[in-house]
Parts: sequence; structure tokens; C-alpha cells
Amino acid sequence: MEFADYFPIWNKLTDRQQAELSAAVTCRTVKKGTVVHNGSLDCTGLLIVKSGQLRAYILSDEGREITIYRLFERDFCLFSASCMMRSIQFEVVIEAEKDTDFWLIPSEVWKSVMEVSAPAANFTNEVMATRFSEVMWLLEQIMWKSLDKRIAAFLLEESLLENSPQLRLTHEAIANHLGTHREVVTRMLRYFQSEGMVRLSRGVIELTDPSKLEALQHA
Repeated sequence: MEFADYFPIWNKLTDRQQAELSAAVTCRTVKKGTVVHNGSLDCTGLLIVKSGQLRAYILSDEGREITIYRLFERDFCLFSASCMMRSIQFEVVIEAEKDTDFWLIPSEVWKSVMEVSAPAANFTNEVMATRFSEVMWLLEQIMWKSLDKRIAAFLLEESLLENSPQLRLTHEAIANHLGTHREVVTRMLRYFQSEGMVRLSRGVIELTDPSKLEALQHA
């Protein structure tokens, strides 16, 4: 079963637990831009990314977005099963950044396995700890790093993910990732362009001097 290959604790589960998960798990394919999970309105279930890329973000009262983490192949997401964790008080939206295939285990099925399986419970705690570490890292970036450094770091990360110096990104998209305003991003990118770090054209940002961005990021 292909699903089992993506599940790191599969061999630690009993035959009955494996059968329960096998009977319940479904594979879904979504297009780029699809909202997979929409805060507490959904209790989607445990997500395991097969291929593609998902983005988890939160919304402010004013409607501004900020990315809290991204999910790639073999990554797990438990915030999409937040109804299992009553203490979670913030709304997480999960959206496909690329065409994505993922497995979905219904929340009630995973919860029933977790209640009787120590490996499943431990694994759940490890995944949650990893995600909260990413959220804390994000808070540190927001509190202690200036926006120019955060934008430089974001552009370098995107270039690495896309394996290209040319990024098809709007200023609005960058603002949504970083939790700021589009106008602020536009001003900063124009400054980067004046310094020879990037070249701007409609819908495209080309990294012309990544080393300068790297230096700025760590300045």
C-alpha cells in the first residue's frame, strides 16, 4: 500500500489499527489556489502531502494574511484536525500553492487510533511540537527582524524552492506571506531594484544578485 510508505509509524501500529486507517484514508487532488481547510469551520482531518505544496496561514481581523508554515512531500498537518485539540484558539487556513495530491485521515478515525496507540499519540505530539516551533520562529522573525531582511529571506527561499532566479510572484502574494501591506512590499522591492538585487517586471521578480540579498538577510 503506497500510503503506508509515507506513514513513519505504520509498522508500530497493530494490524487492526492499520486496517482501520486503510479503510478510512482517502487520496485527494487539488488545484493551485484551492482552500483545503478553512479554520474552525472545518475539521478536515490529518493531512499527509503526497506531492505538491500547501501553505498554512492565519488571518487578522482586518483580513491580512500571514504564512505560518508550508507543507511539502511527506509533511503532516494536524491543524487541519483542530477539532481534536480544543485548546487551539486561532484559525488556520490551508491552501494549495501548487497542484497537490494528499492523503486525508478523518479526524474521528485518527483520534480513535491515537487514544489506544502510544506510538500514534507520541507521533501526534511530535508533529504538533514541530509546527509550534515553526510558529515561534515566525514570531521571532516578526519581532526582531526588519522587513527588508524578511523580504530578502523570502525571495531567496522562493528561488530555492522553484530552482530559478525568476519568480512569478505578485507584490500582494509576498505581502500575504509576510503579513504586511502590498504598498510596503512594492517600496522595498523598488529599493532592491535600485541596489541591483532584483529586476521587476509585470508578475515577475528576477533575482539579479542573490549574494547581495544573502548579505542583507544576515546583516
